[in-house]
Amino acid sequence: MIHLPFRRAPGRAAAALYRSAIGGALIRAAVPGSAAESTLAPPVGSVPEAGAGALGARPALSPKRVALGAARAVALFHAWYVGSTMLIIACFSSVDPAATTLALYRKYVDRWEIATPVAVGLSEVPLVMRRMIVSAEDGKFWKHRGVDLEAVARAYRVNQAAGEIRYGASTLTMQTARTLFLLPTRSYLRKYLEVIVALEMELVLSKERIFELYLSWAEWGKGVFGVEAAASRYYKTRADKLTPAQAARLVTVLPSPILNTPATAMKNPRLAARYKFIAERYLR
Repeated sequence: MIHLPFRRAPGRAAAALYRSAIGGALIRAAVPGSAAESTLAPPVGSVPEAGAGALGARPALSPKRVALGAARAVALFHAWYVGSTMLIIACFSSVDPAATTLALYRKYVDRWEIATPVAVGLSEVPLVMRRMIVSAEDGKFWKHRGVDLEAVARAYRVNQAAGEIRYGASTLTMQTARTLFLLPTRSYLRKYLEVIVALEMELVLSKERIFELYLSWAEWGKGVFGVEAAASRYYKTRADKLTPAQAARLVTVLPSPILNTPATAMKNPRLAARYKFIAERYLR
């Protein structure tokens, strides 16, 4: 019998072509973007099937959707901020703070050694000192509801004329809010957050309790918080033992306690004028 091997060649070629086609399909399935896949890509200009849009393509956001998203984010932030601060303030009606945001910042960011603050009641601070603080810091403290709008307007005009934030028109309530919850930076955003907390404090706490929190946590020097710690640091005594002259000097440095001490305050013209104002009213 005569064998004609060349007759089987077409069969082998067909089998090889078949195996090549099957292999290309497997490569396409296993490796997206492979050369084999590109050989079977749809022709240019063809329309993809529904639901199989171009990879990574996203519809452009309309200004309306962007505005709605921003408004939603702002609303969520306010809800979180008001809710969390209100809850903490409610606790402060009967519990003294374990720490404040400002004290933590001074300790862990500024790396200052913090003297242990001591909570005080109003009766533990001399009456004359309390009157000095109200006169020098916030003459309308017992009347306003957290914010002195006239002082805010006046401070805004002064800051605009100066081209920078020099005065904040902070009431005692706002100062307490800042000490308890905010960082020592100057900006209109911080002032806005300060106002929110001040209004909450006036809504939840009594004036007397707000004043106690102020006296217990006001910053009185590097690492010195509260009148008790200040009396101990500068005069080696307790708050209730401060003389009127000592109290006057402590109240004098409240606007700038980091750069000035009761012993150096008179070198600062602005603080010297402040001391004169206090002395004329309470040291005669």
